[in-house]
Amino acid sequence: MNTPNTHPSTLPLPPHLSLSRPISPNPRLKLVLQRPLNPLKTLTYFLICLILLFIPKDLTMDGDLQDHNKLPELKLDAKQAQGFLTFFKKLPNDTNAVRFFDRRDYFTAHGEDASFIANTYYHTTTVLKQIGNGLNALSSVSVSKNMFETIVRDLLLERIDHSLELYEGSGSNWRLIKRGTPGNLNSFEDILFAKNDMQDSPVIVAIMPIFRETGCTVGLGYVDLAKRVLGITEFLDDIHFTNVESALVSLGCKECVLPTEITKTSECKPLHDVMSKCGVMVTERKKAEFKARDLSQDLGRLIKGSNEPVRDLVSAFEYAPMALGVLLSYAELLSDENNYGNYTIGQYNLNTYMRLDSAAMRALNVMESKTDANKNFSLFGLMNRTCTAGMGKRLLHMWLKQPLLDVKEINIRLDLVQAFVEDTALRQDLRQHLRRICDIDRMMRIIEKKRASLLHVVKLYQSSIRFPYIKSAMERYDGQFASVIKERYLHCFNYLTNDDHLNKFNGLVEVSVDLDQLENGEYMISPGYDSQLSDLKNEQESLEQQIHNLHIQTAEDLDLAVDKTLKMDKGTQFGHVFRITKKEEPKVRKKLNTHFVILETRKDGVKFTNTKLKKLGDQHQKVLEEYKSCQKELVARVVNTAATFSEVFEDLAKLLSELDVLLSFADLAASSPTPYTRPDITASDTGDIILEGSRHPCVEAQDWVNFIPNDCKLVRGKSWFQIITGPNMGGKSTFIRQVGVNILMAQVGSFVPCDNATISIRDCIFARVGAGDCQLRGVSTFMQEMLETASILKGATDKSLIIIDELGRGTSTYDGFGLAWAICEHLVEVIKAPTLFATHFHELTALAHENSGQLSGIANYHVSAHIDSSSRKLTMLYKVEPGACDQSFGIHVAEFANFPESVVSLAREKAAELEDFSPISIVSNEAEQEAGCKRKKPSEPDDMAIGAPRARKFLKDFSELPLDKMDFKQALQEVKRLKNELQDDANNCKWLQQFL
Repeated sequence: MNTPNTHPSTLPLPPHLSLSRPISPNPRLKLVLQRPLNPLKTLTYFLICLILLFIPKDLTMDGDLQDHNKLPELKLDAKQAQGFLTFFKKLPNDTNAVRFFDRRDYFTAHGEDASFIANTYYHTTTVLKQIGNGLNALSSVSVSKNMFETIVRDLLLERIDHSLELYEGSGSNWRLIKRGTPGNLNSFEDILFAKNDMQDSPVIVAIMPIFRETGCTVGLGYVDLAKRVLGITEFLDDIHFTNVESALVSLGCKECVLPTEITKTSECKPLHDVMSKCGVMVTERKKAEFKARDLSQDLGRLIKGSNEPVRDLVSAFEYAPMALGVLLSYAELLSDENNYGNYTIGQYNLNTYMRLDSAAMRALNVMESKTDANKNFSLFGLMNRTCTAGMGKRLLHMWLKQPLLDVKEINIRLDLVQAFVEDTALRQDLRQHLRRICDIDRMMRIIEKKRASLLHVVKLYQSSIRFPYIKSAMERYDGQFASVIKERYLHCFNYLTNDDHLNKFNGLVEVSVDLDQLENGEYMISPGYDSQLSDLKNEQESLEQQIHNLHIQTAEDLDLAVDKTLKMDKGTQFGHVFRITKKEEPKVRKKLNTHFVILETRKDGVKFTNTKLKKLGDQHQKVLEEYKSCQKELVARVVNTAATFSEVFEDLAKLLSELDVLLSFADLAASSPTPYTRPDITASDTGDIILEGSRHPCVEAQDWVNFIPNDCKLVRGKSWFQIITGPNMGGKSTFIRQVGVNILMAQVGSFVPCDNATISIRDCIFARVGAGDCQLRGVSTFMQEMLETASILKGATDKSLIIIDELGRGTSTYDGFGLAWAICEHLVEVIKAPTLFATHFHELTALAHENSGQLSGIANYHVSAHIDSSSRKLTMLYKVEPGACDQSFGIHVAEFANFPESVVSLAREKAAELEDFSPISIVSNEAEQEAGCKRKKPSEPDDMAIGAPRARKFLKDFSELPLDKMDFKQALQEVKRLKNELQDDANNCKWLQQFL
């Protein structure tokens, strides 16, 4: 729980004391007496005021004001200020760009950017300073290095509405050196990776939508700059762009490039709404830049291997190559020669993974949110027990957005998880080794970009020497899944670590790097690696020995103790020098004046030298510079050689990341207070969804929760569509969400929090579990609800899973009920997908008793609650049981929330009045007499099941009357006949009686 920030200026004072102005650090307090004071209280508050006066200023300021207090001072003389103003005014107007200027020790932002930073990050405009005077004045803010890094992380990883530019220079000469967007983080990787903030590998997507009367054809291209992967696809989409939304979620897209001309059209508005829901930044480029000309030739320079498959892939699409073409220019891939021959390309298939839209991701709490009270609030936070430095975390992030559809591949993952769950020693041993593995992906990117040092090469080496231990740990496993481990990992490890691959890299490092110096924190080339370096090292050591001997000889001549009174110093100003304390100087002053040259006299002593030491020192400095130059050349050679092992390390990183995530799954399953179980997976067109004793993994992980498990049995033809009723806070929402979460976890390859689980694979999870206003987009709660439901009706198939919570409550009761009924019928009759439908419309439970023959597989369930007959107290039992709930508990929940008794009593009276007034309510005497009970159902479910078909028949017969061929009298007689027949049939049906 967050504690309020109690700044001294907001401390409460008693009614008889007020302050003439707010308390600020070290103010002059003026107490205004409004009435006679209690002496004890007066003394107490006087002491408080004294304490406040003497508290150091830093302690009384909140975090933002402390940062304000430490702001770097912007120092520009008049000439520098004028030059900068001239440059700044020439910058093009870009409302999305936040521009920073590197002033070596700190950074600055100006104009609107300065106001944005002041308000967003400092929460005060007092940090703003002015450059220039009068109309030419420019608002400015200075930012420390730490604050700059914080802003970079927030702008590029959290926000979706800004790009970032960094300039370098002085006066009027500045140049753009770095530019970053939420999809292109390359320039700022060092900052973003520094604290392991990169949980995901962001993707830039370009979309070329072609609108037609029948729908929209979407050409899509994407680039993953971190993994160096290009993708291309083309598909038809509806007016809600449900396929685009699924693709954006699955790819983890952070930025989308769209044609400027198309974004202005009305057809494109739903596409902008999709971008907003998915947290994607929109970048506009002219339509002329969406061109496929020369694309095959450009890809031939970027893609590994033969050009023929690339040409065939590009020629298979009409519009997607245009989208991919604009990405190559926008991401400037061809301007960096390090990209040549290092990219791969493939066709993205929407049906490769389970489709998840943004609503489902939010409803199932798949990813972390800033509002999470702890990491276990999200599925990612709960399942992230990875050990590697970032690799496993990023792969888990991707897996949760891309659950599998292949039964075989899911079972392979489950086999491996089961092996690690059952063999605790193996799991712990592997996790211990993985903790010592560096972020191989990041190290290789730094090396390939020629920004690496020996530090990065050594880190790779220190990781690579762990691989034999990982391999031997898996070789010792002899359980039932030994063959799976051997095929999945050991064969690959044996190949990648042989003498032609990783062992060759290890040999290079062991020969070239001075490993003995690592303990001292020094990363040096081994002198024996190169003959020239060896000669320079020997010469350097020889000179150091001569200097040492001269030190001893001089100490003897001056009759001083070596290193105690006569010291040898080495500095940048004088090089090697002798130094004695000022206390010892009078003893040897005569010799110093005759045989030595005194260089400096300071408090710490007297520095002096002679011709021989000067000569040796100069020789040593020259050799040292030659040694460093040779070292630098050799380091570059070793780094370039290490870069040739990139494919080996990429493959190893994939294996280790996957192993890390599966071990994380096993650790979660084994360490949970109630162990998880392995699900039985069946194909999507066979089997049912049976979850016995299922739990919500995130809810049960909270310290304050004692979770009640429930069964969910979605059986084809029997309970494939479940209507769940019950009171608010009774557990309906948690129950339907946990079913979705369990299925997602199973298709990712994890064990699930159930006693037993059988799952028929789902190709998509649709979830509508509450909607909020989107006022900035002009979308009301109800409209948002309808838009999400429309996407379900358009995109769901019989192989999907649908989760709906409280549909139709955003409008009037009658409209809402009518919509809910119609939607339920459509889901059952047309889509035929397994559905969990939680509702407060108890009348919907009549769907389960329809005798028309069209509606089958509908079952009623309710979450149970108990009302004490004497105290009328409501107790939630959180148990899902068969059957419909026959009463509402709204007023009881209000009591549960400690509403005033008068409000509760009035609510009961008004509810009773409305029930009596309602034309469809038939309240029994027994119900009126029962204390605390809401109205009974106006008719039994069987009555509705009998009456509804008869009402349909009446309407059908009436519609078939040839009224245009009948006179008025004949028509009246026929209608009267139909009405009489309906009245006869209604004698035994209360549901029909209410209409007559």
